[in-house]
Amino acid sequence: MTTSDAPKTSSGLDEPDHSAGTYPSQQKPGPGLHIVATPIGNASDITLRALDVLHQVELIACEDTRVTGKLLARHGVKTPTTAYHDHNAAKVRPALLAKLAAGVRIALVSDAGTPLINDPGYRLVRDAVEAGIPVTALPGPSSVMAALCLAGLPTDRFFFAGFLPPKSGQRRNELKTLAAIPATLVFLESAQRLPEALEDLAAVLGGTRPAAMARELTKLYEEVRRGSLDELAAHYAKAGPPKGEVVLVVGAPVEAAASEDAIDTALRAALAGMTVREAADAVAAATGAPRRQVYTRALALRALDSDGAR
Repeated sequence: MTTSDAPKTSSGLDEPDHSAGTYPSQQKPGPGLHIVATPIGNASDITLRALDVLHQVELIACEDTRVTGKLLARHGVKTPTTAYHDHNAAKVRPALLAKLAAGVRIALVSDAGTPLINDPGYRLVRDAVEAGIPVTALPGPSSVMAALCLAGLPTDRFFFAGFLPPKSGQRRNELKTLAAIPATLVFLESAQRLPEALEDLAAVLGGTRPAAMARELTKLYEEVRRGSLDELAAHYAKAGPPKGEVVLVVGAPVEAAASEDAIDTALRAALAGMTVREAADAVAAATGAPRRQVYTRALALRALDSDGAR
């Protein structure tokens, strides 16, 4: 079945044909390299399209064949696997490219989440593109995207910085280069280093910047803790390191133009046609100022303006 012949949903999107009760679908994946996202915790987060491709490619390249093997066994996928990771990439990549050039369909997966997002794969994709080999991405689970969605911080612009250096001095130097970026920042961090990392984040980026700590995303003990960097640092200094995998999301810096006077001006304009909550949301999003701080100020301005009107 060609792409143009594929069944369509009511929205006009391509949809595999499962109407005859067959699985995997009869729509074969195209030739080339398929970048397949896999669950970050909850095994049910695998997509139907990912399963179709994993069933029907000739080879699956994965970080750890044991880890991926468990996922494949759960879903009855019997496709052969081969290890492809940072330590063997220089040796294995030419062999994978030769197979791709010969028409072999290959899927690339990481241990969890979306390949290339802090996981191996960039050079394989780069070399495949340069060789004219088709590359297809199958979107799916990502701890970065999940944390951004849960943080309650602006997502119109964000900067993914991966893991920070493990030593405090190097970590602070790295943070200095990121401090002025006008976007929400996203970091991966070791749970054991979380208290020290938060202390450095507060010291370099400013303790009042809003942030969120997300851990064990999609798993049974998923937790998201929100607050200023000072508040989060104080909590984990007392509570100690949590368990699990951690993603940190930090709000953008408040621009110099967003002074108290500028925020007051924006709030008064917003309050002319909005509720306090709506005005606070709008001004916080526009200025990058902490929403709680803006909401408190909006309440104060509404009270002042009400008194002045009497």
